[in-house]
Amino acid sequence: MERRSQSLLKLVVTLPAQLFEQLHSDWQKILQPHKDLIGEIESKLDGVDIAPGFNNIFRSLTRSIESTHAVIFGQDPYPTRGHAHGLAFSVDQSVTAFPPSLRNIFTELSTDCGVTRNSGDLSDWFDEGVLLVNRVLTTQVGASLAHSGFGWQEVTDAVAQELGKHDVVAILWGKSAGELAKYFRPDWRIESVHPSPLSAYRGFFGSKPFSRCNEILESSNKISIRW
Repeated sequence: MERRSQSLLKLVVTLPAQLFEQLHSDWQKILQPHKDLIGEIESKLDGVDIAPGFNNIFRSLTRSIESTHAVIFGQDPYPTRGHAHGLAFSVDQSVTAFPPSLRNIFTELSTDCGVTRNSGDLSDWFDEGVLLVNRVLTTQVGASLAHSGFGWQEVTDAVAQELGKHDVVAILWGKSAGELAKYFRPDWRIESVHPSPLSAYRGFFGSKPFSRCNEILESSNKISIRW
């Protein structure tokens, strides 16, 4: 009996924190109606090799809503092992061969703002108040959109709906992100095709999302983003 109790205690200690508890308190209040859904998704992730790792699933929602000045929506995490770390389009700092979409983002950033980046880790943007969030927050390692049917879109729709009530610039790239346009005022959103190599030359390059974002913020006496 004592041995069994010790085994149960060990199991409890090694289990990860509940997914909902990763959220900033602001987002816990907003997403409270979706807590059961988040719990259901968490149960589906049990035993699955996921990207990003469990502890980074809600990383993009660990800052206060008040500190958020812009949001960039992605589709789903990079499926390559070690790339995704909870911020859309960003890769872990150990990654040196950037994904094609991220390379195109950096090409546009250089053209738009004259900024050259050597790191694909966009944590500094996140620290500047740029929320980098995917529509679908997890996938199976090695497979894109593996979790598109888990219900994540209901959660991230609620995120977009809340952000649309605040002075937050929405940068929407591609069809999936464009579905959220209805939540944001026209003069506070920037839309274009996705930076993927399949579409970047059809309107992403030359769209100047970074300078346009700062123009919107500055016109409302908000602090611009240091891209």
